[in-house]
Amino acid sequence: MVEPELHRVTLPNGLRVVLAPDSAAGQRAGRAPVVGVSVHYDVGFRSEPEGRTGFAHLFEHLMFQGSESLEKLAHFRHVQGSGGTFNGSTHQDYTDYHQVLPSEALERGLFLEADRMRAPKITEENLRNQVDVVKEEIRLNVLNRPYGGFPWILLPPVLYSTFPNAHNGYGDFTDLEQATVDDCAAFFDTFYAPGNAVLTVAGDLDVDRTVELVHRHFGDVPAREVPVRPSFAEPAPATELRGAHSDPHAPLPAVALGYRLPDPVGELDAYLANVVLAAILSDGDASRLQQRLVFRDQLVVDVHAGAGLMGAPLDARDPDTFTFTAIHTPDVGVERVIGAIDEVLDDLAAHGPAAEELSRVTARWSASLYREHDRVISRTLDLGSAELLHGRAELISELPARIGEISADDVAAAAKAMRADARAVLEIQPTGGAA
Repeated sequence: MVEPELHRVTLPNGLRVVLAPDSAAGQRAGRAPVVGVSVHYDVGFRSEPEGRTGFAHLFEHLMFQGSESLEKLAHFRHVQGSGGTFNGSTHQDYTDYHQVLPSEALERGLFLEADRMRAPKITEENLRNQVDVVKEEIRLNVLNRPYGGFPWILLPPVLYSTFPNAHNGYGDFTDLEQATVDDCAAFFDTFYAPGNAVLTVAGDLDVDRTVELVHRHFGDVPAREVPVRPSFAEPAPATELRGAHSDPHAPLPAVALGYRLPDPVGELDAYLANVVLAAILSDGDASRLQQRLVFRDQLVVDVHAGAGLMGAPLDARDPDTFTFTAIHTPDVGVERVIGAIDEVLDDLAAHGPAAEELSRVTARWSASLYREHDRVISRTLDLGSAELLHGRAELISELPARIGEISADDVAAAAKAMRADARAVLEIQPTGGAA
């Protein structure tokens, strides 16, 4: 992967802009003439006020429902008519909107993002329609699916005690149904100001022309006061916390363990040691948990370990969560599964990984990142989230080297920190009779 040279601009209205043009070497290597455009807003699940669960996700949907300049579905038509793709996603600490377009359609993409940043069409009709869409999504992905919301919705209320960290980010039906147009307008005015966003453009672009286009389309978006982001920190557990959830669709019992991670911004290297630990534990058939729990002892039918509540590392600020999930048969019992995981952790804490094992997982992790960043949309999104969360989009280029510097002692220390007296345990209990 040829690393892009980054260029930054900050507009008078506060919008931060990161440009990552393909280098001449990258263009010679045959990269497609396409650009990625993303806007990351500093608002996610944790920013939702009480009584407004699911609002960040609801707003992601509303932002595709037209604007004062464009009718409903026009955004879809303009992007797809240019041969592009688009989407959005909601996370703990941010919401992103992104599209990939042919290079010659760059101005169209910038216009579309600026247009809805300026004035999305928030009407009673659009609100009621999108509330129904979100409710149907929850039914499909959580309520009517085996292990729905496991563990990212169900584990936080066990591990965390404050509303921002513990509540259901997908949303409560009652909260969604009671949302008003005025509520949405207030949410937009508070969090969707240009000074609360990062615009990222990557790929086949000319920097000077792109800067000119950014000023042309975003420069007149009115500046608004940016809210001071509160700290969502809370004390780590001082004992083991237990919870249970009945799942009528689950065919087998399951268990999730949750541990607090080091601050991904302030303690990055300690956090990255946990990323490596997760790979050693469950990345591939040679990993420790697969070898012990699946192949040797046959305690589980599936097991996974990961740094990051939403399934990806470096996707949130502090606090973040290291998770284990395992699906097992009823005859095994949850305590045997937990005991086996603890034994694997204890062995790593005492001896660390072998040199060959550590080298294999760090090389595999770095290769995966390089491969992912060959895709312009992945590169664009990771640059934008790194700029928003860490203040340094350059971080994504530094990660392979920093991961390569993680030592066996660092991994051992990460494993040692996962104590039974400072974790959450969530059991999934099948109630549909399938088991």
